[in-house]
Amino acid sequence: MIENLKKWDEELFIFLNSLHAEWLDPIMFQLTETITWIPFYGLLIFFIYRSDPKISWWVFGGVALAILIADQTTSGLMKPFFERLRPCHDERWEGIIHNYGRCGGLYGFASSHAANTFAIATFLNLKIGKKIKHLKWLFLWAAIISYTRIYLGVHYPTDIFIGAVIGFLAGLISWFLIVFIKREILKSLLK
Repeated sequence: MIENLKKWDEELFIFLNSLHAEWLDPIMFQLTETITWIPFYGLLIFFIYRSDPKISWWVFGGVALAILIADQTTSGLMKPFFERLRPCHDERWEGIIHNYGRCGGLYGFASSHAANTFAIATFLNLKIGKKIKHLKWLFLWAAIISYTRIYLGVHYPTDIFIGAVIGFLAGLISWFLIVFIKREILKSLLK
């Protein structure tokens, strides 16, 4: 069963990775770069602060915690434990897959890009989704960032899927901890 899943994952990767256009390569590569998103993050910080300055530091702390949980789970635990080669490091795919730019670290299971972006989207939607319109679009942003990793030949679809699940859980855990900690602090201050 595991072998079949791995085979389907590799076949889906080969198919999705083959769907590329030369003009799109630098765009997809740039979308995965953190520096590209700095203005977007600045705008997000502005809207978060503007929506409720009193709780904004809780939100910023929660986002940081969600990213920490997601990133450490994928990069610190899963990649060294599973040691699944990234497609661009796997000799079987040499000359078959499309890889633009850098390949990244040796191992790719699970995707930190997917985990981190889905953690941000999940936490923000849970914590302030009712205060800021259109935060649900962050899930589309996370999906696009995640897809670029397949397009660029650095992750298999299961790397992305599991990374997204880890990110969702990290956002949920962070939201729960922030709500719990804030409530407990407020209780102790009111005593």
